[in-house]
Amino acid sequence: MNKSLVIVESPTKAKTISRFLNNQYEVAASFGHIRDLPSSKMGVDIEHDFEPTYVIPPKAKKKVAELKSLAKNADEIILATDEDREGEAIAWHLVQALGLKNSKQKTVNRIAFHEITKTAIEEALKNPRELDLHLVDAQQARRVLDRLVGYELSPFLWKKVKRGLSAGRVQSVAVRLIVEREQEIQKFKPQEYWSIVGTFNKDSNFAGKLAKIDGKTLDKLAIKNEVGAKKIVADLRNRPAEVVEVAKKEVRRNPAAPFTTSTLQQEAARKLGFSAKQTMMYAQQLYEGVEIGDQEATGLITYMRTDSVNLSEFALNSAKETIAARYGQDYVLDNPRRFATKSKNAQEAHEAIRPTDFLRDPDSIKNYLDRNQHRLYDLIWKRAIATQMPEAVFDATSVDTEIIGAPDAKVGAGKKYIFRSTGQVIKFDGFMKVYLEGTDEEETNGEEEGLLPELKKGDQPKVIKIIPNQHFTQPPPRYTDASLIKALEEQGIGRPSTYAPTITTIQERDYVNKIDKKFHPTEMGFIVNDILVEHFPKVVDLQFTAKMEENLDEIASGGKDWVPVIREFYGPFHENLKAKEKAVEKHVEKLGEKCPECGKDLVLKFGRFGKFIACSNYPECKYTRPMPEDQKMIDENKGEICEKCGKPMAVRFGKFGSFLGCTGYPECKNIKKIQKGTGVACPKCGEGELVERRGKRGPFYSCSKYPQCKFLLPTKPTGEKCPKCMSLLIYAKGGTVKCSSKECDFTKEVQAENHPERA
Repeated sequence: MNKSLVIVESPTKAKTISRFLNNQYEVAASFGHIRDLPSSKMGVDIEHDFEPTYVIPPKAKKKVAELKSLAKNADEIILATDEDREGEAIAWHLVQALGLKNSKQKTVNRIAFHEITKTAIEEALKNPRELDLHLVDAQQARRVLDRLVGYELSPFLWKKVKRGLSAGRVQSVAVRLIVEREQEIQKFKPQEYWSIVGTFNKDSNFAGKLAKIDGKTLDKLAIKNEVGAKKIVADLRNRPAEVVEVAKKEVRRNPAAPFTTSTLQQEAARKLGFSAKQTMMYAQQLYEGVEIGDQEATGLITYMRTDSVNLSEFALNSAKETIAARYGQDYVLDNPRRFATKSKNAQEAHEAIRPTDFLRDPDSIKNYLDRNQHRLYDLIWKRAIATQMPEAVFDATSVDTEIIGAPDAKVGAGKKYIFRSTGQVIKFDGFMKVYLEGTDEEETNGEEEGLLPELKKGDQPKVIKIIPNQHFTQPPPRYTDASLIKALEEQGIGRPSTYAPTITTIQERDYVNKIDKKFHPTEMGFIVNDILVEHFPKVVDLQFTAKMEENLDEIASGGKDWVPVIREFYGPFHENLKAKEKAVEKHVEKLGEKCPECGKDLVLKFGRFGKFIACSNYPECKYTRPMPEDQKMIDENKGEICEKCGKPMAVRFGKFGSFLGCTGYPECKNIKKIQKGTGVACPKCGEGELVERRGKRGPFYSCSKYPQCKFLLPTKPTGEKCPKCMSLLIYAKGGTVKCSSKECDFTKEVQAENHPERA
């Protein structure tokens, strides 16, 4: 009997697929990429069409040897890696590394599937294909492009600012968005304005907001101060009211499209409080397979890296049957609802993210998932089901109530004031029976529509009270995971596979801090962004970066060759970098003070724990002193206690960023860096996040709910679970990751850019 070797990326995926296949098939995992650009040099031959040099990392050599041995004894090699560019590239590298490129003795096939279920795998095996080299080229182009930018621009920042800094195409644009939003907030000057709300009664109370005066619609800032507001209130005192218009109409509301990677990350951030990294970690677990009771392990959702909103015919029919059974025929559509993919460069023909089987409702499998897996599955199931349910129907009512002010001594008639009341009643809940989409902070106006009594034109409701309310305009909100991903997607920056890594990277590089789930740029983020915007504008230009993404999409579809795209970018970039090496001086922020020991200028410098004051004559003069604590406090409730005096620590915000300072200042001058979140949920309590803390022996990672939860790890968690024992994986020395459990010996090699030690 012929033997077939199926190769996938992860052991979890391998374990799930192996249960669907008979003894003819052996399933093995590559543990991700088995080849990459070298970590010790650029690895790109610029003079010869940017030819990349790939190497097998030391820790991957054992795995490659194992796969070679398995391939030697197989008649057919089946490459079953993920269906996107990254998966296609892994498959191509396997062909190269295992010596399968020109093999005449063995058949090499590529299979692709949207979900890891028995039916999907069997169907994929019936329809093998060749490797798509256009997808491979697109991934290779991105890898080479990012290596060129990072390898050449990062050393420039080391020389001009501080060692250890990094720059990248997408990450630098993300930092720019956050920095520029912070600059808007810093420059913002609030404007006072007033609103006037009337409370009326006819059978029951209802409220109306002043909307017009003498036929002129009031804008938000029309009533500028208390004097103006009180003047209007005085004019309305003891005046009767009359309903002058009642407008009723039926309003219909459609459900949101099924999830793409971007919208899943946004909605999970809004509704579940997940970071983008957490969302992708739990989605990967649901995709790769979970054991449901006595059943074999199976994938619960379709592939989670997609920008398509399409649902297959099978999914549409399955959703329809589930809706009919659970909610009745009133909630079944006559024809399936189809959505148009908004992204003009949607990657490949993927499906939207949906359950693989709608019959597995969230309650039925709750006992087989951990808490966060279940919460995410619940979100995906409900969103997908809702897309195939009828629109919600409302009766919307708008009522204009007029009060004529006191007669004017000169003009005669008093002013006409119109108070507008709005309300709506649900006639049919439709899709809202299952799901309602979340909103971002900037999308809400704080006004809610309430129920209105039955009113008609000519009614004269009693005026209960007229109240003036003071307001101030608000600065634009800081970015959250959800709003940053939305902004990147709207600008055409990045693709489904890049959003979560980008957000993780800019935090790990200390360019931004996340405080109360909002991104604040650090001082280093401000400085590096200013340098890049001034001297390397194309690297951080939104339109340029979006155009490059379009080029990569065209490479993936076969519309462009990858080498000319890289050449067109690299030539001007490299020439500009050479010019800036000479023209740009090292960043130094002078204080306007002289050193008390040698008389030279004092400057700000950056050290391990942030900035400090030092003599510019170093190393001849070693004078230093800590930064003064003159920054303003913005949050006194971070739950941390000063280890020096016992008082609460508070977030303080200086000219360039935030840090923790003791509220006992100036008696206690203790300051600390803000803890960096990892985006990994605490496996012990399930509520906290693992955050970086520092002890006598350096950094460690513990639960943000400490001291209630005392879980800790010695090194940074990856966010993945060990395929052997399901404990968390942690980063280890030598560019590897290992299991955090002392009883487990699992270890694996990771790509250089994905390891903090080697990135």
